[in-house]
Amino acid sequence: FVFLCFLCCSVKLWASAFGGEIKSISAKYSGSQLLQKKYKELEKSVKVEEIDGVKLVKNLAVKMEEMFRRKAEATRRLVEAAEEAHHQHEDNPDLQYEYFNAVLINEVDEEGNNVELGGEFLLEPNDHFNNLSVNLSLSVVQVPTNMYNKDPDIVNGVYWSEALNKVFVDNFERDPTLIWQYFGSAKGFFRQYPGVKWHPDEHGVIGFDCRNRKWYSMYIQAATSPKDVVILVDVSGSMKGLRLTIARQTVSSILDTLGDDDFFNIIAYNQEIHYVEPCLNGTLVRADRTNKDHFREHLDKLFAKGIGLLGDALTEAFTILNDFNQTGRGSVCSQAIMLVTDGATEMYDDVFEKYNWPERKVRIFPYLIGRESAFADNLKWMACANKGYFSQISTLADVQENVMRYLHVMSRPKVIDHEHDTVWTEAYVDSALNDKAGPSLMTTVAMPVFSTKNETNQGILLGVVGTDIPLQELMKLIPKHMLGIHGYVFAITNNGYILTHPDLRPLYQEGQKRRKPNYSSVDLSEVEWEDKDDILRNAMVNRRTGTFSMEVMKTVDRGRRVLKMHNDYYYTDIKGTPFSVGVALSRGHGKYFFRGNVSVEAGLRDLEQPDVALADEWTYCNTEEQHEHRHLTQIQAIKLFMTGRRPHLKCDRELIQEVLFDAVVTAPLEAYWTGLALNKSENSDKGVEITFLGTRTGLSRTKLFVAADQLSNQDFLTAEDKEGVFNADHFPLWYKRAAEQNKKKQVCNIITTWNPFNILVLCSAVGIQMKLEFFQRKFWTACRQCTALDGKCSISCDNEDINCYLIDNNGFILVTEDQAQTGLFFGEVEGAVMNKLLQMGSFKRITLYDYQALCREYAGSIDSARMLSDVRKMQTSEQMISPCSSVLKSRGKTMMVPCDTEYPAFVSERTIKETTGNIDCEGCIRSFVIQQIPSSNLFMVVVDNKCDCSSAPPVTMDPIEIMYILSSLKCDRLKFQKDRKKPESCHPFHPEV
Repeated sequence: FVFLCFLCCSVKLWASAFGGEIKSISAKYSGSQLLQKKYKELEKSVKVEEIDGVKLVKNLAVKMEEMFRRKAEATRRLVEAAEEAHHQHEDNPDLQYEYFNAVLINEVDEEGNNVELGGEFLLEPNDHFNNLSVNLSLSVVQVPTNMYNKDPDIVNGVYWSEALNKVFVDNFERDPTLIWQYFGSAKGFFRQYPGVKWHPDEHGVIGFDCRNRKWYSMYIQAATSPKDVVILVDVSGSMKGLRLTIARQTVSSILDTLGDDDFFNIIAYNQEIHYVEPCLNGTLVRADRTNKDHFREHLDKLFAKGIGLLGDALTEAFTILNDFNQTGRGSVCSQAIMLVTDGATEMYDDVFEKYNWPERKVRIFPYLIGRESAFADNLKWMACANKGYFSQISTLADVQENVMRYLHVMSRPKVIDHEHDTVWTEAYVDSALNDKAGPSLMTTVAMPVFSTKNETNQGILLGVVGTDIPLQELMKLIPKHMLGIHGYVFAITNNGYILTHPDLRPLYQEGQKRRKPNYSSVDLSEVEWEDKDDILRNAMVNRRTGTFSMEVMKTVDRGRRVLKMHNDYYYTDIKGTPFSVGVALSRGHGKYFFRGNVSVEAGLRDLEQPDVALADEWTYCNTEEQHEHRHLTQIQAIKLFMTGRRPHLKCDRELIQEVLFDAVVTAPLEAYWTGLALNKSENSDKGVEITFLGTRTGLSRTKLFVAADQLSNQDFLTAEDKEGVFNADHFPLWYKRAAEQNKKKQVCNIITTWNPFNILVLCSAVGIQMKLEFFQRKFWTACRQCTALDGKCSISCDNEDINCYLIDNNGFILVTEDQAQTGLFFGEVEGAVMNKLLQMGSFKRITLYDYQALCREYAGSIDSARMLSDVRKMQTSEQMISPCSSVLKSRGKTMMVPCDTEYPAFVSERTIKETTGNIDCEGCIRSFVIQQIPSSNLFMVVVDNKCDCSSAPPVTMDPIEIMYILSSLKCDRLKFQKDRKKPESCHPFHPEV
């Protein structure tokens, strides 16, 4: 007890000494007192306004509506031009036509002559297209490698679609924010603007086929109405070898044509009926990526010997479609039965008469597998008698073309009714064209192109036109300065899938920008998971306008730290699209806006100082809409706009006025920092490396106290430091963490310390970066102080009897004697002490969920498969956790698979400043003291080292996969259908087809 009391007093002394030293260094080098004084001087000329969230989200929706409308109009002009060009064209099987092939342009043969379909094609680098070399006057055509690029169908299609070149150019002149525009032909060729050269991959091939791309399955929805589909697969004994392979590929290709507005099920039949997924007996599921992949995995298990009972399978399919339609849960539009078989011994007219005639609401599409045609007549009759289409598939090469034919049939009502529904995709990752630019998130607006020739009533689908919209462009419309530090904007589709959200993570292995394997769309409920009843999600799906509030756990620093806050949500629909947009504002300083006022002359003078920078991804002035403005920096554009020299620039005058105020109020720091930097003796050991400042308008100032090449962390405050700079969807990490601390409290991580300053609302944060060695040295110096008159300390952190740690409020170690432990979570090093701190309430454990995680799975051998459930380890999308055993490494293959995980985060209890405790380690009592460092988020922990507590398990932050093992739970997950808003357009029938 005496030892513990003495230790407690010593720790309090050390903590006070260290806290005072760090506070002094921070104040000195950050210039915080000077900045606070400047704010105080201007306090009477500023005002604070509460943000009207409803008004904010409605104004944002109008801006987004206008942006989307321009893209849709550009696409509609392409549709009109394509259909007119095709209408005027007469197919000529002997047509000879030279076109610019995307792969062959600028290629020469051995003699130096241009290769056929190549030719000289002018290309110039363009920063609007990721610095790719493009031709803004012409498009290029890409033909899949498995197709003959001079096939008459290809040549005729390329010939008439040349008419799109003029429209491509005109669209780009009208809206310079457009990027790629294109026409994907049902014949397989792909016309793209602007023209760009395509290069083979590392294997020397180009595997691109616009009809096979994941995004093309989304575009197909532009051609057909939403549909309910039952796929019947013959798995009888005759379906083997090549037929079996073709059948599998046919089913997979049918699934590729289904999208999120469609519903489906698969029934295999031989001597009896088998549901591919038994738990989905008698129902349909949405055709999202997860469900389609689930069915693909299970389909292979059902091929067996027996006689096919097609009649029973058809009866079951009609029953499902009828029952499901009556519930109103499906598409409530078109219905179809796809039949994949190698024959039918009869026509089953009695089944059709009972379930489908005379209305013929369900179309039948038989696919005859194999070269034999003995049963072709029966299958043709089924198709014709039920408004469908018959196809025979003899080889794998025939699959794609034949499967796509059903789309022509189902699109006929639309073309006859002259309906061109606009389709908007959810967010998807695209990197097909240029891997060097890295994958990026896109949405696409697409419309179908139909044949309108009078001599045919077939309603033939010619292809799809579309244009990509980088979601980064959407982010530019967001007034980030109005949202506060933790506020954000998000948008979802009619199916509840995220279009944009700061927590959407389609990529992993940061820096490499690799696309997640099997990436599928993410539902809003998977990121706003605290809303257990989907109140927010369902209101937005149903396109309502309203508000919602809840407590949330906001993670920062790649999920390692958590901030608890209360969010208010405001939402409304975006007219003319299937999207809804929401704004989240955190209560407190996040609900208020700070307004200051200075003269334009003074603001521009201080804004142009060399230490000033503006957030790269914020839009102060829109320099994209006119070509002559694209070379301007944001600061140059602001100057031209505010001085009246470019009045037509579209600028946010309110934001500019605030950033000018920030430039003026922070200007004195530049001279102050320069003075410190010139006085070498002030920083003789070069412990302080950088001082920096950020404001809520995205303005930042920095000053180096050492040469750039001597910085410990050279990425800090650069574009490479994604979390440390102002981005379109977040404030810097250091700014966020400063905002959540008490006024004047320092916030530290391993190498950085900063101070927040408040005038009712948080208006700026300043800080310094110092060397870790310098920081640690200050800590150890403080820990050697004592109250002994003779200067001889009976206890200090140098003693072998105690272990000293400096940890932050999330439990991460900043300083310890063992350098290898720096940066680790304290519970991994001192599990017994951390458990005691949790029991005593000094720290709290918070359970978080990640529904976008990736799990590392080892497979490839019988042994590894058997052990899989025991040794599977997790990797979230942002950090690697421990790998599996070396046995599995050597025997199996590593696979990354999507999974759901839960993981803990830890946060200190702010009201507890100091704690002492004892731990019983198998009869030996171990003591510890934890003391808060004054005016900071740091804690000193001193642990008695006399007892061995290594047997106590560590407290880790490792994620644990949520295993849906119980069949009933797994089945419920498959059956459960979240709310969705059905597309308003539906064209299932027409009297003529």
